[in-house]
Amino acid sequence: MGATLDDRVGLSAAERARLAHLLDAHHTLEDVLRWGLAQEPPRLVEDVVVQDEYTHDVVVPWEAGRYLVYDCT
Repeated sequence: MGATLDDRVGLSAAERARLAHLLDAHHTLEDVLRWGLAQEPPRLVEDVVVQDEYTHDVVVPWEAGRYLVYDCT
């Protein structure tokens, strides 16, 4: 199982299913970075928000002005 989807923008069922399928392949931050670099144009990490010494949120543009935020520990 990949990343967990926490929909905070009210995606349609179709968008949610498509995104959930994408996230199934994102097990590590390396998976996210490889996926982002393979996109056209590349989707690079836009920000890293430090939560504490062990937890960071990694922000990556997705589409339609939306972002994916990965909680990394």
